[in-house]
Amino acid sequence: MSSIGTRRSIRKFKPDEVSRDLIGQIVEAARLAPSAKNRQPWKFIVYTGTQKDSLLDVMEISLKKEQTTHALLPDSHNGLPDAFNTLKIMRSAPVTIIVININASSPFEPIDADRRITEICDTLSIGAAIENMLLTAAELGIGSLWIANTCYAYDDLVKFVGENGQLAGAVALGYPDESPSQRPRKPLGEILEFR
Repeated sequence: MSSIGTRRSIRKFKPDEVSRDLIGQIVEAARLAPSAKNRQPWKFIVYTGTQKDSLLDVMEISLKKEQTTHALLPDSHNGLPDAFNTLKIMRSAPVTIIVININASSPFEPIDADRRITEICDTLSIGAAIENMLLTAAELGIGSLWIANTCYAYDDLVKFVGENGQLAGAVALGYPDESPSQRPRKPLGEILEFR
């Protein structure tokens, strides 16, 4: 339970590269996560160096476009400043891992109730895989940040990545250059109910 209690979301990274071996151990932890009906709906694409720079250049151009048009998420434009901050954090981390739900399609397309339930279950499975990654990274001395702000640049990132499926998000990895305190958590009595 120690890594659960000590893991922190890291937003400042050292420039040191993370070895492929360590990245492999982190993704191996994701592979071992439980998944609905054992569908294992995930794919992890690792970007480093100039490939990471190109990926994030696409994200930046797309964020600027969304800032002007509000085409993808018109009611969520107030989250764009945070998305630009997330991009800055991603640029400072030596590794960006794109996470794809291989069984789903764009969240901007309508789907029927059966497919929606499957998508929810697969998204929960991917959440479990990402949590395994974050905890393993912490145990290995690697800082991490899971990222959902890719949604603001969804179409352009999907085109750049060139994979079928749904872009579920990303994970930034690197050696931490900060030791943040734990963020506030709701008290157990507020979230736990016995019936």
